[in-house]
Amino acid sequence: MNSLTIILSIPVLLIFLFCFSKFQQVDKVKSYLYLSCIWVLTWLLVLCDNCFITSISIALLFFMFVFIFKGRRNKIIKFSLFVALAVSFFITLFIMLSIFTQSISFFKRVAISEFLFCLKWSHDVVTIGKEKVGCFGIAPLLVGTLVITIVAMLVAVPLGLFSAIYISEYASEKVRYVVNTTLQVLSAIPTVVYGYFSVVFLSSFVKQIASFFGLNIHSESALVAGLSIGIMILPFIISLLEDAIRSVPKSLRYGFMALGATPAETIWHIIIPYAMPTILSAILLSVSRVIGETMIVLMAVGINSNLTFNPLNSVTTITVQIATLLTGDQDFNSVQTLAAYALSLVLFIITWLLNAFALFIIKRN
Repeated sequence: MNSLTIILSIPVLLIFLFCFSKFQQVDKVKSYLYLSCIWVLTWLLVLCDNCFITSISIALLFFMFVFIFKGRRNKIIKFSLFVALAVSFFITLFIMLSIFTQSISFFKRVAISEFLFCLKWSHDVVTIGKEKVGCFGIAPLLVGTLVITIVAMLVAVPLGLFSAIYISEYASEKVRYVVNTTLQVLSAIPTVVYGYFSVVFLSSFVKQIASFFGLNIHSESALVAGLSIGIMILPFIISLLEDAIRSVPKSLRYGFMALGATPAETIWHIIIPYAMPTILSAILLSVSRVIGETMIVLMAVGINSNLTFNPLNSVTTITVQIATLLTGDQDFNSVQTLAAYALSLVLFIITWLLNAFALFIIKRN
């Protein structure tokens, strides 16, 4: 029995048990016969490689379900929703398990202490004369990700918040329609276009500004990548913040303004405090989006890892190293490929914590 059969048998078994629990109260004998046929046909689909038998099995399964659920529209809808939920859940579960199992294989070859506390990242680690040259230290990647994220959010949060306030509170219907349409168009632009923009235009512009103030900046700096990602994330964060601001009940607005408050006072004393939990959760979701960005950082910064908090220097991020390690003809069982899974596990934990914290803030509100 191969791994595909084992993987497919789990959701099939759950679906079988769900159906049996729903129909056994009507007629135990009929339900057992029907669901036994479904079980046999499903296993034929899993195990058989013959196209003719597969087509016949699919047709019989279709007519079997139609016959069972005849006249039961609600049960068909409920069963379809359950199947969709089961498929989504198991796909996510299998992705998590694959990352976790491959990460365990990596940590069997590389010590966790080296991964967490080594201050250098070198994916071409070699052993010369029984002496290891280089190490898999995640610290430079975490610092680079943090620096680029801070620069991007320093650009996106103020501009996004002020833009969302203007769109939701001051702009007319026509202006709001034009701006929202423009934001949707900007959201559809591929990130590689922003990467090209940062390399060709933004990098030279930042160099000119830095030279004007007498600063020394690298040709590939975290500042350029952060600015580009901040511009890229603006449509996303503006939409989230606008929805957060517009979710404030109108009764609070009009009641405060009826007491003699100006629109500006209403915004800063009523709307922003009331929508603050939703605003914070939108910012955290935007941070997750920034952390997962790859193409812009790869084009604007590169793959050289440096442990520095200076945004004028060159750094790299976790996602860039994952893309680098998995690019080209790599041995699947090599330590370099397994290192990409370990980095994916760290990235998954970070984004999961951010999303969980955002949900906690919303529920607390």
